[in-house]
Amino acid sequence: MSGPTAPAGPVGTSGLELRELECFLVLSEELHFGRTGERLYVSQSRVSQLLRSLESRIGARLVDRTSRRVRLTPLGEEFRASLRPAYDALRATVDGARTAARGIEGHLTIGFQGTADDRIMRAIDAFHTRYPRCTTRIVEIPLCDPFGALRNGTVDVAAALLPVAEPDLALGPVFSAQQQTVALSVRHPLASRASLSAEELAGLPLISPDEPAPVYWRTAQAPAATPQGRPIPAGPRVSTLQEGLTLTAADRGGMLLCRPTADYHGRRDVVFVPVTGLPHSVLGVVHHTARETARVRAFITTVRDVTAVTSPPARTP
Repeated sequence: MSGPTAPAGPVGTSGLELRELECFLVLSEELHFGRTGERLYVSQSRVSQLLRSLESRIGARLVDRTSRRVRLTPLGEEFRASLRPAYDALRATVDGARTAARGIEGHLTIGFQGTADDRIMRAIDAFHTRYPRCTTRIVEIPLCDPFGALRNGTVDVAAALLPVAEPDLALGPVFSAQQQTVALSVRHPLASRASLSAEELAGLPLISPDEPAPVYWRTAQAPAATPQGRPIPAGPRVSTLQEGLTLTAADRGGMLLCRPTADYHGRRDVVFVPVTGLPHSVLGVVHHTARETARVRAFITTVRDVTAVTSPPARTP
């Protein structure tokens, strides 16, 4: 015989609890109140309470219970068939969010070129404040290979000099636009100048990054012509910033550097003369599209929030 009629109560989903739905689904599998309670780590009476509450909301009985067996009513069968995919999708959403939240743990390796200036350091400090369970490691990227560390997984994200026109890399926040200076030996005739125009670079060999940096990127760091088209001789190619500054001190050519990098790497045998008429040196946050993680996304968001960045410029090789 059937059990007592479900108690009357308010019909509708107001105040509906996921625990009630979970209880019903487990009971529909076990068809046993005791085993359902064991799976849910609750008492058998709590299972009965949750079921009665759900049936009250629906306004009809979902389960028939006798002294010998438990079975779903026809409505209960229909309800289970409709509820299962929706409940599984909801659980997957919650589990995905939980996984993403746990992703803001562990380690994040951040690469930089030239100098990790105050903007990127503020962003790193803010990231630590927001995600205290995620540690960061900060490493310098070789001047001649701005994108290799991203591709081989040595770093997760990098503050790299623009432009970035790599199909497998994504350019995020752009920040730290700085006037360019030209590094010169103290012996160079232009070393005493307070500033130079871009046109005055004609005839001055410019030291440039070597391969494997792509040609378009190397040309941006050491242009082959002035804005008016006057040729600029090619100077030596170097692998590291220190190598470039050493050749500069030896008067083998000039080297374009942003102001913060010039200030950080000051030395007695090299001067840094501001250059007008050149595009600013700009950094951008770059990551590998195939290695985007919750940590990477969180860091990108933090940089964007802290540095009040502009949108990335068009990607032009």
